Amino acid sequence: MTGERLGPRFARLWAASTLSALGSGLATVAAPLFVASRSDDPLVVAAASAVAWLPWLLFALPGGVLVDRVDRRRLMVVIDWVRVAALAVLATAIMTGWAGVALLYAVLFVVNTGEIVFRAAGQALLPAVVPRSRLERANGWLNGGTTLMHGMLAGPLGGFLFATAASSPFVVNAATYALSAVLIALVGGSYRAAAPGGPDGAPRRRSVRAEIVEGFRWLAGQRLVRTMAVLIGLLNVTLTAAVAVLVLLATRRLGLGSVGYGALFTCLAAGGVLGAVVGDRLIARVGATWTVRVGLLVEAGLHLALAASRSAPLIGFALFAFGVHSSLWNIVANSLRQRLTPEPLQGRVASTTLFVAAGGNCLGALLGGVVAARFGLTAPYWVGFVVAIAVSAATWRVFDRATVARAYADPPASGTDTPALTG
Repeated sequence: MTGERLGPRFARLWAASTLSALGSGLATVAAPLFVASRSDDPLVVAAASAVAWLPWLLFALPGGVLVDRVDRRRLMVVIDWVRVAALAVLATAIMTGWAGVALLYAVLFVVNTGEIVFRAAGQALLPAVVPRSRLERANGWLNGGTTLMHGMLAGPLGGFLFATAASSPFVVNAATYALSAVLIALVGGSYRAAAPGGPDGAPRRRSVRAEIVEGFRWLAGQRLVRTMAVLIGLLNVTLTAAVAVLVLLATRRLGLGSVGYGALFTCLAAGGVLGAVVGDRLIARVGATWTVRVGLLVEAGLHLALAASRSAPLIGFALFAFGVHSSLWNIVANSLRQRLTPEPLQGRVASTTLFVAAGGNCLGALLGGVVAARFGLTAPYWVGFVVAIAVSAATWRVFDRATVARAYADPPASGTDTPALTG
């Protein structure tokens, strides 16, 4: 089983995901640059980030219902073309001098709404594209491509393109989405989860609310997947709070300039790429149990280093180690969820997890500055250290070898009376 290939369908899915990550990264860099070129009001500039995060809270849950109702591959293609059209409007408006901040906000809202549903659909699609035994490898490749493009290449390339022409990052972003749409269309196969059957055997359509509740109930009843989702949300609060004031820590405490500050994120991304490359083999060697347990300790160690150290090389290494852990964690979390979730619920469970993670990010972004302003610059890191140690102790026995082994050995329970997808 371990020798099974990922196959050409996954290769197309991976290429589409990687191209999309590059394009999204370019827009992430270019959007605040464009806003800053139009306004020096910090509130206006910060609103770009708020507009980017708001769709995750509004549409993650109903987006999961949509993913479980329609053909997931076709949905991803439609989303890509909608995003191409939105970015084309923005790029044209910039080139003709008609673009304003309001138009940028509107396009960001559309693009990020699509990103939520696109990502949930891609995660739900993966178990039907690759063999079950190769989910860790597939998730590692997907995570590695995203980290490389979004975390390492998009930053400098986006800045260079914007300096060349303000519209060019958005033009390239549109092109990456167009190529992604073509590649996903070439994946082939049907990836639609049938609606649950009624008493007469005919498909039974329920309300969006009822289907969201069904996804929540399934997740709440699965101790392993539920714990992973709660941990992701909780640890995202402390991590995002830490990152929110990292620029102040780097400049005031470590004495780094803008290049040194950027290098810290390069360390993080480099660790993420390494973790993605070796992830499936490392997880197979040490097991998912110890991958999760050691990862929680690495997270605690990062916060401790940021709180107590004044050494830039040490903090750079801590960020590198955290990058490795982050990739391994994502591989384990996604693979366990995909292994355990029934096919008809894949979209809703994935989107619920994304919703919890996004909620943690939003809350952390708000709390980081508040805690640092009230209790000192290192306070968010001490809080993060305490939280990481506490959750490590509280969840240590949840991820015991026997429980994780069953998750890897058993196919997912049906969860509904619907058949599995065909690929």
